[in-house]
Amino acid sequence: MNRMGIIGWLVLPLAAIYFIVPLVMTLAFSLWQGGSSYGFASYRVLMGRPQLPSSLLLSTELAGATALMLVVLLLPAMIFMNLYAPKLRPLFEFIAALPFVVPAIALVAGLTALFTGPEWLLGSPFYLVIPYFFLALPYAYRSLDVGLGALDLTTLTEAGQSLGATMGQIIRFVVLPNLRSALVGSLLLTLAVVIGEFTFANVLLFRTFAVFMNQIGQHEATEAAALVMVSFLITWGAMLGVLVVGRGCSPVGGGH
Repeated sequence: MNRMGIIGWLVLPLAAIYFIVPLVMTLAFSLWQGGSSYGFASYRVLMGRPQLPSSLLLSTELAGATALMLVVLLLPAMIFMNLYAPKLRPLFEFIAALPFVVPAIALVAGLTALFTGPEWLLGSPFYLVIPYFFLALPYAYRSLDVGLGALDLTTLTEAGQSLGATMGQIIRFVVLPNLRSALVGSLLLTLAVVIGEFTFANVLLFRTFAVFMNQIGQHEATEAAALVMVSFLITWGAMLGVLVVGRGCSPVGGGH
């Protein structure tokens, strides 16, 4: 076994310990009932709170709306950039990296100052989709960029056009099926970002899952630990479901 192989086998157990030990300790604390007593009391109390399903449903809906907005706005722009304007790539990279360097509190302050309507959107939790779009942009951009980079878009587009297909048909029947893994990756990353986002929702006074988790953590430590475990299971369950669906669906038109 070469040196790199030995280092890999050493790093893997250390990485597993780094992730598993905090998870096990959180699980143990969520089961603690005082003294040497352990049980599921925290989980029973948590599941009895009506705010849990409502906040989780709201965050899930916001994640879905944000992912849809990213696909509708970002994907066509990236396809156009790869096909017709490759010189715009540095600009795309710069815009995608901005949410990493601008603090969330500055983003929400600027957004509330610049965006003043319409009223029906300002009073709706789906107003959060706008800042969430920018927060998830770097992750979705990178995932889609990797997927598009693996395709010969120019050849695929020219072949489709030579057969009489429109650009919309090429995107629908050729590009999207080949971007299935990249789209699933961007969906999972968007879900993780939205489920865990706290600053925007808290400042704008919307009770999302992250805000509910913070409120529980201020008063009930064991319930907060139980909520962390519940959110972990929900997130991984959603990831597994999306991956299974993504692998189970054959590319559109794949049999032709």
